[in-house]
Amino acid sequence: MYLGQMVEKAPADELFQNPLHPYTKALLSAILIPVVGKDKPKRTLIKGEVASPVDLPDECRFSKRCDYACDACLVKNPELRELRPKHFVACVRAE
Repeated sequence: MYLGQMVEKAPADELFQNPLHPYTKALLSAILIPVVGKDKPKRTLIKGEVASPVDLPDECRFSKRCDYACDACLVKNPELRELRPKHFVACVRAE
């Protein structure tokens, strides 16, 4: 959920093993996993400022903070679409 919009929906195992939305990936990378050595998982930092929830843009709500944003993200806010069985994502770049 980002700014009141569901960005990804999947069974828990699928979501944790194969996140598709950049925001979901960033959230999951923030989970502390105790690993010793240099094989620690890389954390994804979310840049930028959160948009105002009062004045939401017509574009993708995450586009200003997304490293993968493209022109299509600025045209309209994507709806959830099923990319895998029971795995829905609101991202034009998700594969």
